[in-house]
Amino acid sequence: MVYTIGKNTYPSPLEGYEDAPPLPDERNEDGKSFKNPPSQTLSKAYAEFPDPLDKGRRGGFDVHIYYFQASETQTKYAQELWERIRREFPELRIYRFWDRPVGPHPVAMFEVNIFTPAQFGAFVGWLAVYRGPLSVLIHPNTTEVVEGVSHMEIERRNHSERAIWMGERIPLDLAMFG
Repeated sequence: MVYTIGKNTYPSPLEGYEDAPPLPDERNEDGKSFKNPPSQTLSKAYAEFPDPLDKGRRGGFDVHIYYFQASETQTKYAQELWERIRREFPELRIYRFWDRPVGPHPVAMFEVNIFTPAQFGAFVGWLAVYRGPLSVLIHPNTTEVVEGVSHMEIERRNHSERAIWMGERIPLDLAMFG
């Protein structure tokens, strides 16, 4: 089954589980969470990003860490965070420290690319603790090709509908995506 909402389509979240038995209603010892049926294997998503996430040069996710360039305190904090990320996560791709808005980003920022689910789990968990007063946009990079949908429309969707925010959401200038 495919859902169409607005201009976008979504495969059913239950794709591949159509013939699975009903889930049990039994609760765990905490009385709140449900007992899940055992599985023979872990989800493939632990080892590899699912399609259509980019598994190549771009990486599966971009992380944009924003700071208000007019704030001396935020600027200093962001510079120190940028340095710490470069030291603690050298396997990630870390871009320049922008001192002004660039692209759809309305305030200064720097960007980090994530290539594996393990990196995502480690870095995003770490960032939740160390991002301090800064806002963070995490968006997927996808390789999908959809008939009648331009690359820019897909980028717009990746930066908006598929985005994950930490801290305060900062409105992006999505007009550049068409």
